[in-house]
Amino acid sequence: MLLAFALVWGATSARAEPIRLVAFGDSLTAGLGLPANQAFPAKLEAALKAGGHDILIENAGVSGDTATAGLARLDWSVPDGTQGVILELGANDALRGLDPAITEKALDDTLARLKARGIPVLLTGMLAPPNMGAAYKQRFDTIYPALAKKYGVPLYPFFLDGVAGDVKLNQADGIHPLAQGVDIIVARMLPAVEAFLAQIAEGKPG
Repeated sequence: MLLAFALVWGATSARAEPIRLVAFGDSLTAGLGLPANQAFPAKLEAALKAGGHDILIENAGVSGDTATAGLARLDWSVPDGTQGVILELGANDALRGLDPAITEKALDDTLARLKARGIPVLLTGMLAPPNMGAAYKQRFDTIYPALAKKYGVPLYPFFLDGVAGDVKLNQADGIHPLAQGVDIIVARMLPAVEAFLAQIAEGKPG
């Protein structure tokens, strides 16, 4: 009787632990120009909790980071015990016109290191701005689908889907979303994140 109670209590306690995600990115993740509770990780966490998910999302966004800078801080930004990473890097690379090969190598190394640690990843894509030229844009925009295929991770094709280029949804710089813009990002990405959580719950590698 006591053994059965202990087993049930232990199983219940295990389930009571929230899923711990890290949103790992640049200023789009960090929430540049917004209060912390209006940034993408906080709003995504709130939306998931409203849907019945027991979850904690750490904001590991650093404004100004390139994919290479993110790689350099990966180990301490994604602590042990992390059960999944939402990876959002590359916007600054594109805005600065960095060689896409450098961006791809840094993201490749990031995914490889997370895979080695057994941490699933939801990769969010970025698109180069049109003013970088057609050849640059074509090369840059293929990075994310190629890496998602290589590592077998889910891909959300464009982090700023529904928000990029809309003056009503972005701050004065035309790059960083207002709170209303973050709401749209969260709403559009939510199904992909919920599918990612189901993958984590099933113990599938990412």
